[in-house]
Amino acid sequence: MPKMKTKSGAKKRFRLTATGKVRMNQAGKQHGMIKRTNKQLRNQRGTTIMSAADAKIVKKFLPYA
Repeated sequence: MPKMKTKSGAKKRFRLTATGKVRMNQAGKQHGMIKRTNKQLRNQRGTTIMSAADAKIVKKFLPYA
């Protein structure tokens, strides 16, 4: 049986936590910082846990993670 391929875009963007949740970068931080509030920018630092519905899809892209 051949091995499944990992989606290369997904392996660059997502990591799994020890409990199997999907960790991702915060959305809305690529450009246009001047129009965002300081509170928004503070809350978007670091990473966040993906919602369960979206995580289900991403886990299919990372069969060996």
